[in-house]
Amino acid sequence: MDETDYIIVGAGSAGCVLADRLTASGKHRVTVLEAGGTDRRFYVHLPLGYGKLFYDPAVNWLYKTEPDPGLNGARDHWPRGKVLGGSSSINAMVYIRGHQQDYEDWGRDNPGWGWEDCLRAYKAMEDNEAGGDAWRGKGGPLFISANRSGLHPLVAKYLAACEQAGLPQNPDFNGLRQEGAGVYQMTIKSARRNSAARAFLRPAMKRANLRVVTGAMVTRVVIEGGRAVGVEYRRGGETRVMRAKAEVILAGGAINSPQLLQLSGIGPGGLLQSLGIPVVRENANVGDHLSDHQGINYTWAMKVPTYNDELRPWWGKLRAGMQYFLGGGGPLAKSINHAGGFFRTRPDMDRPNMQLYFQAFSTLIPREGERPLLTPDPWSGLSIGLSNCRPTSRGHIRLRTARAEDHPVITANAFSTNNDVEEMLAAVKFLRKIAAQPGLAPLVKEELRPGPQIATDEELINDFRSRSGTVYHPSCTCRMGPDSGSSVVDAGLRVHGVGGLRVIDASAFPNIIAGNTNAPAMLMGWKGAEQVLADAR
Repeated sequence: MDETDYIIVGAGSAGCVLADRLTASGKHRVTVLEAGGTDRRFYVHLPLGYGKLFYDPAVNWLYKTEPDPGLNGARDHWPRGKVLGGSSSINAMVYIRGHQQDYEDWGRDNPGWGWEDCLRAYKAMEDNEAGGDAWRGKGGPLFISANRSGLHPLVAKYLAACEQAGLPQNPDFNGLRQEGAGVYQMTIKSARRNSAARAFLRPAMKRANLRVVTGAMVTRVVIEGGRAVGVEYRRGGETRVMRAKAEVILAGGAINSPQLLQLSGIGPGGLLQSLGIPVVRENANVGDHLSDHQGINYTWAMKVPTYNDELRPWWGKLRAGMQYFLGGGGPLAKSINHAGGFFRTRPDMDRPNMQLYFQAFSTLIPREGERPLLTPDPWSGLSIGLSNCRPTSRGHIRLRTARAEDHPVITANAFSTNNDVEEMLAAVKFLRKIAAQPGLAPLVKEELRPGPQIATDEELINDFRSRSGTVYHPSCTCRMGPDSGSSVVDAGLRVHGVGGLRVIDASAFPNIIAGNTNAPAMLMGWKGAEQVLADAR
């Protein structure tokens, strides 16, 4: 029978970090089981190539939610990485830690997870191009681009318009304060995506004590006498069992980790019994508390050229390709989100509740059957998007069947609270305020989406219910907390009531953070590894 010390299920943002940290001393044998395949694919490494991965089943789980009343009945498309690097191999590469107070909220019930503890871990993990200081890390394994060169000229116009609208410029969203408008830092290195696989897993794979198995679909955790002792998985049509001498660590993310716990008999008792799964540990919180950021773009036709003019015609694509391959520059070397910001929809709030995304580019948000993401509109277009940072709507993940291969039921419940609707209504009005400022207004030809005819509150709400969707940050479905009455794992990321089993990924967030979730998912891997190693000692 196959045996190892630690089994990590999932080579995503957290799993890659875990693999690196747990093998660094050479003392522990670690095996990573990843359902997807290799990340050695051109469009994975090309920064702007993520549009090609949006519907690619070779690297993407291609999840769909249940019809959502909050999105006017739409079934939202949820891409998640099924590849080495997980979603860090298919995301838009924006590097945001979150607001300091988010971590103070985490640490209130979870010792060791307050801001000072997390800042120390971030600084150890990072190698920021802008250099190290009181807030930024230098010399760690994760290179982060400061993203200061090669920006589209309209970025400066956008930043000026934000300042005119009352949102001052912020040179570093991961610094002293989060609020303001500015340029996004990126997980890009030498004009290539710097995924968690590239930064952490690939270097670790040179060690003799790490084994990475791709195409391995874990079907359940093997639990004996109340303790996880291994996993069952399928590979190449064959069912196999691997034993773990020390621990089993789930790092599949906010969808796969609760699904696997439920398949293993840990979760809502009635659901498991209805599917014929023996209940090992009843916990109604497994799959609950699903949190996600909802986003929308407003789009304008412009009087000046945008990336649409460069990336739509064949000769523009050729020129962009030559810029990239000959000098590592041009639009292909970056994410489409050059800049953004954070703002409050009410002045009495103690921190920002909305995030901005600036794109010198426009395209239809893809729905099934429409043209691929990142195929530009046939005119000079500009988009400013936003997403809610701290939604109060909650969804859940539930098994659909007792088969691991069948996608679970994803109930997002977007905009299911009055709070989220009111905040989004105020936020979309601010988008129009930015576009009306002197920095941008003279360059705008007309508003295209939703268009000036959408004017009343009722019309604006109906529009964002029709056009909003996930910004790909699901979390909290195996949340961290002091007991099984409200959570799934403790502050050490150990599953309540089951020995030898942890969940270390974005599903363990106690609450969703304000901003993109890839950085805090890697943080979970870094700090989670510290917990595992401390317990091993």
